Amino acid sequence: MHEDLADLLAPWGMENAQVSLVAARENQVFKVYDGARTTALRLHRRGLRSSKELQSELAWMAELSRVGISVPSPVTSDNGKYLRETNGQQVSMLSWMSGSPLGRTGKPLEHPDRKGIFRKLGRLMARVHALSDRWSLPAGFTRATWGRKALVGPDPLWGRFWENPDLDNAERELLLQFRTRADLALKELETGLDTGLIHADLVRENVMVEGETLHLIDFDDGGFGFRLFDIATALIKNRHEPDYPELREAMLRAYREERPIDTSALDLFLALRAVTYVGWIIPRLEEDGGLVRNKRMISEATTLAEAFLSTSRVSPLPNLEVSP
Repeated sequence: MHEDLADLLAPWGMENAQVSLVAARENQVFKVYDGARTTALRLHRRGLRSSKELQSELAWMAELSRVGISVPSPVTSDNGKYLRETNGQQVSMLSWMSGSPLGRTGKPLEHPDRKGIFRKLGRLMARVHALSDRWSLPAGFTRATWGRKALVGPDPLWGRFWENPDLDNAERELLLQFRTRADLALKELETGLDTGLIHADLVRENVMVEGETLHLIDFDDGGFGFRLFDIATALIKNRHEPDYPELREAMLRAYREERPIDTSALDLFLALRAVTYVGWIIPRLEEDGGLVRNKRMISEATTLAEAFLSTSRVSPLPNLEVSP
């Protein structure tokens, strides 16, 4: 066991449990088994989230679990709180979600009922949105906002994508043009778009399949934003599947069976989702596989940005700075 883990597990009475590392991305996640129950210990990356943000995330997950959504449920420690902090290390414990990821990024989707699983995901996403809207947020609830500024403002939430060092001049100009056009489009649309709490990272790895049940995990990026952004995130890594149009239609149809949504701007949000990854990867270029991932993300972003620009009704406005 990691020398510090016993002390970190003690507030949950699991200091003698079996522990194994299962993820080391934004946070370190350990599978913990004490002979009676299995849980997930999260060591939150220092400086990534404030304690208020983490407490809000855990409260949201607890509420979704309470109303019947299959998500990890926070486990209280010995002081009755979900979040502990020891020597500057933020720690939380969640119930363990069984099953296997829906898929892996960059790998072909493998599932015996492809349209069926996307229908389930569409319905589940719609329920998360609807139930989150009905929830009375607790005092002090604080999460990131995936709004216009966070996507195309001077300092986007996931980084200044147009400054990715691997962009060539033509690609950079294309993304700057897209940024200007997307900002104008969002100004026109944002008051009429469906907004609220969103997961913001419903990629295949965060959708766990266990028999007929889907579990949603990793709410680390969740916050306030456009519901179309959530839908775009769930779809974008599946664009190269041979039956993508059918998967997309299955998801959207099932979503609308739970709650209405206008999806006429979905292609804009697919492009917006794609460019966020071009910003996100910048500080991760030196990681294993970082350069390969960056090339793939740039290709996806430029393809979708160019497609949006070709159909946008806004007149070309090159070299304009996005307004605050």
